[in-house]
Amino acid sequence: MTVPIVPGFHPDPSICRVGDTYYLANSSFEYVPGVPIRRSTDLVSWELVGHALTRPSQLPPGEGAADTGIFAPTLRHHDGRFHLVTTNILEAHRGHLIVTAEDPAGPWSDPVHVPGTDGIDPDLCWDDAGGCHLTWASFRPERPGITSVPIDPATGAMLAEPRPLWNGTGLAAPEGPHLYRVDGWWYLLLAEGGTERGHAVTIARARAIDGPYEPAPANPILTHRSTTHPVQNTGHADLVECADGSWAMVHLGVRPRGKTPQFHVNGRETFLAGVDWVDGWPVVIEDRYRVSPEDHSFTDGFASAELHPRWVAPGAAPVTRWTGPGELVLTRTLLTRALDEYWTAVARLDVSSGTARFVVRIDDRHWYGLTADGSTVTATLAIGPAREVVTTVAAGPVVVLRIRARRPPASGPFREVTEPDLIELSVLGEEDQVLGAFDGRYLSTEVAAGFTGRMIGVEVLAGSVPLHEFRYSTGR
Repeated sequence: MTVPIVPGFHPDPSICRVGDTYYLANSSFEYVPGVPIRRSTDLVSWELVGHALTRPSQLPPGEGAADTGIFAPTLRHHDGRFHLVTTNILEAHRGHLIVTAEDPAGPWSDPVHVPGTDGIDPDLCWDDAGGCHLTWASFRPERPGITSVPIDPATGAMLAEPRPLWNGTGLAAPEGPHLYRVDGWWYLLLAEGGTERGHAVTIARARAIDGPYEPAPANPILTHRSTTHPVQNTGHADLVECADGSWAMVHLGVRPRGKTPQFHVNGRETFLAGVDWVDGWPVVIEDRYRVSPEDHSFTDGFASAELHPRWVAPGAAPVTRWTGPGELVLTRTLLTRALDEYWTAVARLDVSSGTARFVVRIDDRHWYGLTADGSTVTATLAIGPAREVVTTVAAGPVVVLRIRARRPPASGPFREVTEPDLIELSVLGEEDQVLGAFDGRYLSTEVAAGFTGRMIGVEVLAGSVPLHEFRYSTGR
């Protein structure tokens, strides 16, 4: 298990099945539209069909500050409808929010909130009598840890007092709860150890949903901590029963690279494993599914007046207008996720009426970019409080800019690879101008901190800027 089924910044996966089709949701944090939804018939290849939170009535616009917005969702199907429960951390005081849809591609309903459920990582499940239960990692000092309560999902009303369930095996940060009813048992799946190198998946079971819960004798049932496995931070899992009666698990992980302590740059990604049930407990079979690397290359010429769902923006939905085929005019930020370890992105911009930056970023304090103002292009590096202008070259009002994440060479007396990658900034033309190749570790989670990953796109700094074409290709 080394290749993600959904690469790039796609953490906290939640999965459900309807017939022969599987649906997957991921966290989106400050990026809007929120909660990408995917569809698959084989668990390996996934199609992005849309987002659950697309309107201000569902997700009020914000400033787009790093690591705010939408935290971990749970996606379920019950009684003919899809239900998605999640947390807008900027509105945590309102409680978790629930939206529903007949089609996971949308439209999704306006949210119903469940007051008094401060915390993160909500889960929905239904008991044998049809009662709905909300479970989450509570932040309330009088009721900390994994908490559950029966609710009316149509109104958000609690139908009883919240009660504690099981707070894990003693590792840090028990969270990410999911409840399942299997063969007369209630199983409670958790993430523990924090979402960093100590991350793990644990499970317990009880005869009644309220407990008491007994932990699995083989806990944790999945972890890569203290190993040399190329995928680390494995955790925050969800289980699904497949159409053939077998079981599978989706979970997050990262692919760190470079010299110790290593650096992961594309955020937490979604991985797949098989599951067998042995003596009443799930056993994770990591190599059950063959997942091959995909070519994620695309070219967007913006011929349609509707953005592909790959495009997002921090804080609020992208603001664009079309003046004709291939004439997408930007007035603010338009970004897409970096999906590969090594990649090339090229943008063709008209900056005759504005100033724009072609950028790869973790957040607004950690980015490398090329700023075009109609007469020059400037290469700039931002690393926390430090911002350095590397060089400026002459350029006209229409520019073709390139950013590449390249494989770094081995160096030093031990011939080791120090950086996770090198970020190369270039201006293309009759004679391509490479303005520099810079250490990629400064655009990693280990440096920037937080929960997201690299995004690539255009930030409009002044005026309006037509984006004629955007090309992304897998590989250096």
